[in-house]
Amino acid sequence: MPGFDFFSGQGLVRPDITAADAESMAASLFGLEGTARELGSQQDRNFLISTRFGAGAEAGTDHPAGSSAQRYVLKVDNPAFSATELAAQDAVMEFLAERGMQVPKPVRGLNGASRQQWQATDAARLPVRLLTFLEGPSLEAQGYLAPPVVRALGRLSGTTALHLHDFAAEGLDRTLQWDLRNAKAVIDLLVHWVPAEETREQLRAIADSAAARLATVIPTLRLQTIHGDITDDNVICRVLSNGHHLPEGVIDFGDLGTGWLVAELAVTAASVLHHLPDNPLAALGAIVAFDEVVPLTDDEIVALWPLIVLRGAVLVASGEQQVQIDAHNDYARHRMDAEWRVFAAASAIGWEEAEAAIRQALGRGALGRDALGRDAPDRGAPDRNVPAEAIVPMIPALMGGDYEMLDFSVTSPALADGLWQQTDAELQLTSAALARRSAAVAPYGQFRLTRTEPLARREPDTFALFTEVFLAAESEIVAPAHAVVAEVGPDSLVLTLAAGELRIGGITSSLSPGISVAAGVLLGVARPIPDTHNSDTQNSDTHNSDTQNSDTQNSDTQNSDTQNRITPSTGTPDRNTPTSDTPVARVTVQEVARPGLLPPHFTRGSLAVAWAGMAPDPARLLGLAPQASVADPATELTRRGAVMAAAQEKYYERPPQIERGWRDLLIDTRGRSYVDMVNNVAVIGHSHPRFTRAVSDQLALLNTNSRFLYSALADLCERIVEKSPDPSLDTVLLVNSGSEAVDLALRLARIHTGRGNVVALREGYHGWTMASDAVSTSAFDNPYAAASRPGWVHIADVPNAYRGTHRGAGAAAEYAADLARLLDDPSGPGVDLAAFISEPVLGNAGGIVPPAGYLSRVYEHIRARGGLCIADEVQVGYGRLGSHFWGSAQQGVVPDIITVAKAMGNGYPLGAVLTRRDIAESLAREGNFFSSAGGSPVSCVAGLAVLDVIRDEALQQNADAVGRHLAGRLAELAARHPMIGKVHGMGLYQGVELVRDRDTREPATSETAAICERMLELGVIVQPASERQNVLKIKPPLCLSRESADFFVDRLDEVLQGGW
Repeated sequence: MPGFDFFSGQGLVRPDITAADAESMAASLFGLEGTARELGSQQDRNFLISTRFGAGAEAGTDHPAGSSAQRYVLKVDNPAFSATELAAQDAVMEFLAERGMQVPKPVRGLNGASRQQWQATDAARLPVRLLTFLEGPSLEAQGYLAPPVVRALGRLSGTTALHLHDFAAEGLDRTLQWDLRNAKAVIDLLVHWVPAEETREQLRAIADSAAARLATVIPTLRLQTIHGDITDDNVICRVLSNGHHLPEGVIDFGDLGTGWLVAELAVTAASVLHHLPDNPLAALGAIVAFDEVVPLTDDEIVALWPLIVLRGAVLVASGEQQVQIDAHNDYARHRMDAEWRVFAAASAIGWEEAEAAIRQALGRGALGRDALGRDAPDRGAPDRNVPAEAIVPMIPALMGGDYEMLDFSVTSPALADGLWQQTDAELQLTSAALARRSAAVAPYGQFRLTRTEPLARREPDTFALFTEVFLAAESEIVAPAHAVVAEVGPDSLVLTLAAGELRIGGITSSLSPGISVAAGVLLGVARPIPDTHNSDTQNSDTHNSDTQNSDTQNSDTQNSDTQNRITPSTGTPDRNTPTSDTPVARVTVQEVARPGLLPPHFTRGSLAVAWAGMAPDPARLLGLAPQASVADPATELTRRGAVMAAAQEKYYERPPQIERGWRDLLIDTRGRSYVDMVNNVAVIGHSHPRFTRAVSDQLALLNTNSRFLYSALADLCERIVEKSPDPSLDTVLLVNSGSEAVDLALRLARIHTGRGNVVALREGYHGWTMASDAVSTSAFDNPYAAASRPGWVHIADVPNAYRGTHRGAGAAAEYAADLARLLDDPSGPGVDLAAFISEPVLGNAGGIVPPAGYLSRVYEHIRARGGLCIADEVQVGYGRLGSHFWGSAQQGVVPDIITVAKAMGNGYPLGAVLTRRDIAESLAREGNFFSSAGGSPVSCVAGLAVLDVIRDEALQQNADAVGRHLAGRLAELAARHPMIGKVHGMGLYQGVELVRDRDTREPATSETAAICERMLELGVIVQPASERQNVLKIKPPLCLSRESADFFVDRLDEVLQGGW
């Protein structure tokens, strides 16, 4: 017997029930005394009943009478639904529970029945049910949904669908407005409820487009029982330690019925979109996870995105109706903004783009159907019906080989020194190429560095889906194979080939649409680039992709700019060889695998493979060598894992492949730019021209070891001594790293004093050599540090005034007194004390500045017992603190030995020990000192260049100014986000400590890692620090701009507010 038919009654107003009514129902029908709180529903009424005991209710066969603290859901169903339909819902919950799924279970009332009746008025009796309550939050209130959460939601939807395949009952034959088989009819019926006429028409047009595309595959879509509403608000989650809500339970079976299997997934995927409205393809994670449980057919893949769009359209049309016919329905009104976001996000991308992205994510290749329902050609082998020998190169001028391939890629040497940031960068490279050759080709398949977008929260459109050819105007263009002319424009031509289309821009043609042309027939000539002297824009013309709601949406810019200024090289003057007087043409060639498809000229990296299947490389048609396939960072990660030890650290779960840096930016192979907030190695900025030239020039002259005499070694050592915090520190020993510098410093101290014991601070890290590792006490860096520490190393408490043993105004004296007691302990290090080592600012702990006066007191205690004081400035020195060049100077102390590295060489392996002459001379007691590469000519030149740039570009002053601005912004952020327990540090060494509770200061360790992953998605590279890994370490290049600092803070604000 058919159940409810939406079209027979249309609008459903919720039953008029109050919380007091719900409490009466619970007591009289189920024997439950408790309080009721409404949960909200679109067309029913749901109440949470909280009670300390149950008098007569029982779930299944388990009678809860006398039990404590029970919570239930009292569900007052809309009387429009039949008892048979409600019985099916009860049965399916029992069915899924038996199969191990977390679902509510119906509770029998005092009369033994699970479905009760309540006399609301003289005219109406309302169906009432009581369900067990699944404890836990839903996803609805979450902002951003992380990829693991999206995948878990899709997997839960797929698991439910898998089980429901075997469920059958009466009451499933229903005509619901939420059944996507009825979507088009529902929208047509309800669209008039949408207030604005323009919005109504847009909604109608998009729905019509979706329905038309869906119609081609409807006959083959699988039918079965589906839940129909597995969405963000109908799943119950387990909260992980990192804050992620992992969906595990399913509730609300009110939309249960027969429907398309793929509609189950479409509803789930659509619910993701309002959490990620600027990245609709984030729903791919749910799609992949569903497919792993229930593999989709090819036609279901075709249907999926149109169904997602239709789901969004049904939501907004139905919601607008509901809030107008049910004026007090706050639940429906509250959801309207989210439902409009779902629709907007779903309709923001084209059908082809969405389908191709789904196929790419599922690993299904690029086959599908065209707009008329016909099987599309094999996109991996375009023009497969045309033998290779039958192809005629379409631009004969290229066949002589007098052309140059342009390199606009991320690794292009021609774009060095920041040239890629200039708006005319492509013009400059093209002009230079044409000065050498008669033609230049910008190939298909490059991720163009020239199109990257610094300080952008989304990935840029960098991948070229076409080929550009610059050559003499009036050069001939011929048909590469037998074709039919499809379109002719003032400067464009479209050919229909045996498989797909060929789109040519920059051509003047006299051909007419509809005529056939054989291979080699003249199509037209290259059109001179129009005069654009008044434009300085590198990317000025557009090329549209197909979309469901607009022919011009998703346009992507091209490079037409001021190319008319290009002058090709001279050559033999014939029609196809330009001379200096010949104007230049720009011909664009794009092959399209499906007639009528309009791919963009550029797409983002995450869609490159998908679009490449629809717009393949036209190199064969031009007589050029094809470009390499799109590189996958996962492949590079696998290569690294195969040849490196597992102990080698890496950033991120799925790291981008970084191949270029510039100033405070890092750039991956797909042209995505990231603000670099962690690279204290690149102190003067990535790829500094002055640095690279100095090192390159010296390599061209000499590189040897320091036993030879050359000026660079003394030059560098003199400069380091000039920067010394005290005249007594007058001698330098050069090594290759911070670990080596610390190792040498410890050796010096033990030789000079003739003693063995060393005091180090808890939670410190000083290096990986035997000696530097011995004084490294960080349990994060070495979980066995305490057990493996040699007897000559003694540990003092870390002076952390935020979460340490001592806090407040007297912390410095108390920590110093603790260390003094350690030294006075008869079994302690005081008798045979050689040295005390620490970072003057606790970099490894997250940029914590010790309480004022601590180091001066400690140095007094150490020296009073004959020990030396070593300041490890590897991380915090060299101007990073802004106000002081050395961290020890900021603390008002003069060490006996300073170690420095990292910043010294701007990434070149270089380290140093700065100490007193008498200490340095102690080395002679154990023989000579020598380091093969330490102090080499190239190392010294690198070190000199760094010091020159820090001075000449006022980078220490920049660290101070930008650091103060950054600290102010972070303080403002901390005032709004309780998760920020403390902002540590100064200058451009700061740390944002994240806590779960400001009072207990419980570290937000897992959350910090997840936040770093989310920040990467938004264009910021930042990593955790400290023993607890709950501090965001901020130690960027000293050239960090104020704009980049603001971008970092704005993105952190977004993440803390919207979720991670």
